[in-house]
Amino acid sequence: MHNLTTNFGKFLGICNKFGKKFTNEKGNVTRRGVVPKFSDLEIIAPSMTAEALSIDSESLLFSKLQTEYGDDFPNLISRRQFNDRRKTLFGLQEKIRKCMAEDTYCINSKPVEVYKLSRARRNKVGKTDFEKAPSIGYCASQERYYFGYKLHILCGIRGVVHSFDLTKAAVADIHYLQDIKSQVSDCNILGDK
Repeated sequence: MHNLTTNFGKFLGICNKFGKKFTNEKGNVTRRGVVPKFSDLEIIAPSMTAEALSIDSESLLFSKLQTEYGDDFPNLISRRQFNDRRKTLFGLQEKIRKCMAEDTYCINSKPVEVYKLSRARRNKVGKTDFEKAPSIGYCASQERYYFGYKLHILCGIRGVVHSFDLTKAAVADIHYLQDIKSQVSDCNILGDK
């Protein structure tokens, strides 16, 4: 979805939700002077929208806003004013981002190779206890098979490990999600595939 107006509306809703404790009822940081037509939260929302849509150039963003979406943004300020105000609102934008990420976790797995695949048949580890025995698994990022275990890690957005588990290499990552659903709830979990 590359409609700037729709994405702007979503990000403005997020900014209003998390920024209301840092701003006044009009969405501005309290300060003296004239109340701007384009609120502080409306400055942060297009900035976050551009980042989400991978629009790296501020020039490209403003050319799209003025030409393709000019009717949707009647109170749009100049690019210079936008840039000046965005710099002063960097702290507020970071506070909103941290509030958004409070209940967000990242999950990933890493192969732990015990033997080379050619030696897997001669393996003596786990012959008596099938539950603890290593197995053959596939690592998609390295595009190869390996013999061993898989380390699953659930990490907070600040880098703190909240949970980890070591499973057989053949166990799919989705099974680890079933194990941790009792540990974390009402949150966002980011992962690959």
